[in-house]
This record gives sequence, C-alpha cells and structure tokens, in this order.
Amino acid sequence: MRTFFCLVAGVGVLMTAGCDSKPAQSSGGSRSGPWAAGSSTVFPFATRVAENVARTTGGPPAKVESLGTGGGFKLFCGGTGSNYPDIANASRAMKASEFEQCAANGVTDLIEIRIGYDGVVIATGRQNAAFNLSLADIHRALAAELPAAGGFAPNATKTWADVAAGLPATRIQVYGPPPTSGTRDAFLELAMEAGAAKDPVLKALKGSDEKAFKSRSNVLRGDGAWVDSGENDNAIIGTLTKTPGALGVFGYSFLDENRDQVAAITVGGVAPTLASISDGSYPLSRSLFIYVKKSNLDVIPGLQVYVSAFVSDAASGPGGYLIDRGLIPLSPEARAAERAKVTARTTMTAPTH
Repeated sequence: MRTFFCLVAGVGVLMTAGCDSKPAQSSGGSRSGPWAAGSSTVFPFATRVAENVARTTGGPPAKVESLGTGGGFKLFCGGTGSNYPDIANASRAMKASEFEQCAANGVTDLIEIRIGYDGVVIATGRQNAAFNLSLADIHRALAAELPAAGGFAPNATKTWADVAAGLPATRIQVYGPPPTSGTRDAFLELAMEAGAAKDPVLKALKGSDEKAFKSRSNVLRGDGAWVDSGENDNAIIGTLTKTPGALGVFGYSFLDENRDQVAAITVGGVAPTLASISDGSYPLSRSLFIYVKKSNLDVIPGLQVYVSAFVSDAASGPGGYLIDRGLIPLSPEARAAERAKVTARTTMTAPTH
C-alpha cells in the first residue's frame, strides 16, 4: 500500500489514500508544490523537511510518497511533466539500468544528493535475548542454497544453532523488506554477498564468475525463514513484539525511534550506533540519497527551497532536526560538497553498474 504525506496549511497529515494523490496533468498546468517518492527509510526525513519548509516559509504544499527505492525510481523515471515526481528518495545509489530507463523516457540532467548515512539493522523484540551474528552467519541462515558436495543444495538449516555453535536454538524467522526496497538491496549487498564471500567455495566463484556468485549469494530463502513484510518498517517492529525469537531487518532510524520495543543484534561484534555507522565500522552502513530533476527546479514552486533544505545546517548539520530524527550526518566537508552541488545544480554522470 502506498503511504502519502501531504501538507495542508503547514500541517502534516499521514494518509493511505487520497491526499490529492493524482497530480495535475501536464496539459492542465503544473503542480503547486514538490512531489517526492521512493525509499521508506528516507520517508521520515523527507516528511520532516516538508513540514519545516512549509512552517518556516509558508510555501506550497509538498507531497512525499513511500514506495520503496525501486518503486520510487520506476515512477520518477517514467517521464517528464507533472504526472511524475520531481524527486526520487533512495536508500542506495541509482543503478545504471535505472539511469538508462530515465534517459529512455526523456528524464535527463539528474542531480544526485547524498543527504546522510543510515545502517541496516537486524533487531529482535526486547522480550528476546539479543545476540551477535557474523556476516557468514547471516548468509548461512538466509541463503536459498548453500555449497554442498558436488555443487549446491537447498538450505536445510532450521535454527540459529544449526548455523553456528553458540547461537540460540530458536527457529530462523526473519521479517524484512520486499524486492522494491533499497533497504533490501543494501542488505543483500552488505550482508548476504559479504557473508557469502567468507565461504571458500563462494569466494572462489566470485573470483571466476561475478554474475554466478551474485546469483548464488543473494537469493533469499523462500521456505518461510525469510518473510517479505512490505514497505512499512513499523509493521515489522509490531511483528517482532508479538513473535518470540523473530528477527527483523530495517533502517537505523526505526530502531532509534522504537528502542522501547526492539533491541539490535550486533553484527561482527559491532552495535549499530551513530558513531559506528558514520565511521563505517558497523558492517551494514549505507548512504542515503535524493535524486532531483534539474529541469523542474525552476518550474515547480518551492522545489529549489525544499531540496536546499536537506543540506542546510538546520536540517542535517550538527544538532539539526533530521539528526534528531535518526539521520547519521555527513562530515562538514561532505555536507558542504553536497550543498555546492545543489547551488550549482551539478548533474550526475551515468552510474557504472
């Protein structure tokens, strides 16, 4: 289900339908304010910026839509004009295939803005005992197939104790985001692929055939050990509080907002914190982005102000209101570089993969 955030007279309202979700047709005039769509992880930051811009400037209403990173790029790259978003919110970098799809539909001159960092968190309900997982443990527990004599075989592990000595003898049951989610993409790359590379067979395969390695390393189990739970990370948190022994995968900001209900699993002995994510010592750290159509900046009222607000000191500087909401800040130098891109409207080059 799509989630929308709209501002009416400067008041933020969450809605699951309506919310003037159909923008004005291109032939009937442009929209009255910015429209951003994409990552559920970036969603709370984007809505907070929208609230602040409306309150401080009295500008036009903004709409923020949570579709997942992949869904946001698909809509964003669908075409030009007011029927398509001005901004794609993303919890990973744009892929080459997505850039090419944009170009094929006339969506060119894109500005890529890194707004901060986040960590992919593995957590459990506070009623459960937290424990530590290595990257190899994560892959061994959740991969659809594992190396076996003469090739590969379906993953037969049932409990965490089957995965490695010292882990609890509880059923492997992990609730996580669907294929459209940037959080899932990051989890597959940072946890599953990195964990697979710890296995000698898969490490050798990576060296000889990268494509085959990916197809073996980042396909998740379909037997109930991994459960797709939609784009609503709060729903995963609710599930963890009701399901003994279950784990969930979501962004750090949702952990930070729900510490009374869930506790993080350490990965490689490192807990997800502001410090460990910003310095990269937490293994599942990632960057967060917004992508902006340069051509829309002078057409959609309030878009330039909205985009600039993301990289302002008030929002993402030390003590900024996005930091209070859980965003891991860029260094002052990195934030200055992103602000310069916004000011100069510097467009991105094509991704290489």
